[in-house]
Amino acid sequence: MEKYQFQYKGDFKLENGQSLRDIQIAYHIAGKLNATKDNVIWVCHALTANSDVADWWPNMVGDGLLFDTSKYFIVCANFLGSCYGTTGPLSVNPETNSPYYHDFPLITIRDMVNAHELLCKHLGISKIFMITGGSIGSFQALEWSIMNPSLIENLVFMVSGAFASPWNIAFNESQRLALFADPTFKTKSDTAGQAGLKAARSMALISYRNAATYNKTQHEVDINKLSNHKVVSYQQYQGDKLVKRFNAFSYLSISRSFDSHNVGRNREGIENALSQIKARTLLIAISSDLLFFSDEMREMQKHIPNAEFIEIDSLFGHDGFLIETEKLTEVIRRFLGIMQKNYPK
Repeated sequence: MEKYQFQYKGDFKLENGQSLRDIQIAYHIAGKLNATKDNVIWVCHALTANSDVADWWPNMVGDGLLFDTSKYFIVCANFLGSCYGTTGPLSVNPETNSPYYHDFPLITIRDMVNAHELLCKHLGISKIFMITGGSIGSFQALEWSIMNPSLIENLVFMVSGAFASPWNIAFNESQRLALFADPTFKTKSDTAGQAGLKAARSMALISYRNAATYNKTQHEVDINKLSNHKVVSYQQYQGDKLVKRFNAFSYLSISRSFDSHNVGRNREGIENALSQIKARTLLIAISSDLLFFSDEMREMQKHIPNAEFIEIDSLFGHDGFLIETEKLTEVIRRFLGIMQKNYPK
């Protein structure tokens, strides 16, 4: 995939009433936009991912794969608040000529979608054949399908929800407490809060997997060991790995964006909001997901016109959407194949 940068000149108004000036959006594309500009697959990335889908979703982008670059125009844009090229906490605040850091405003999921709507128009896209993503990625896909229902033909919604539940927010707040427990996070520095970020990532991993995952993959062979257990080094490694590629201020911002998600806000409730979706919709749950439960997604199905639901069995919990690519490809192709005429020419 090739990376590009789009800049929107002027004030970008946020849902909370504040504005960001001259926002930048980093995005990746692959394949070619057809003459009718409707062969688009738009992928919305998850929490700490970037806009290069091929980088973090293996075996999904390429000739003959689900996101088939010989047929489709693949687009993924980095969302507001991240640290991968789109305006975020490390960006320079034009009012102070220094990075925002702690002063970066609250970005909601709707703000993210509104920014990507600007990019969509810039690219000249008339129709999105399929929009998808996992977790917070599906927050965006769902919001967009409600905000601009005539744009989206097929919505593939994975391991996500119509709102951030108290359970979700409790995980996020615990991770934020870890950030604020790091005394360096009070400073204005690109490297502030790294110890807190490492701890937050360790907490998050537990919610992304489950007991069965850990008990199988981190099983200790040496039953006489008193310390230095395999799982300890795993948690340490995963924390260090994120610190090397991410930023604590962006992590704080995105976790707050996650909390803001509720499609029913100012729309007379969740049921009414979901009823506005025009896209053919596939809801995909993972049986072992600790963050978003099958029953919640089945409830969504009742209120989305023309929606289907499927549950995938996986050992890997919430992260299963990143790992079970063969199963996902099978069920999504089957869903799209129900109406062959929906395939763009």
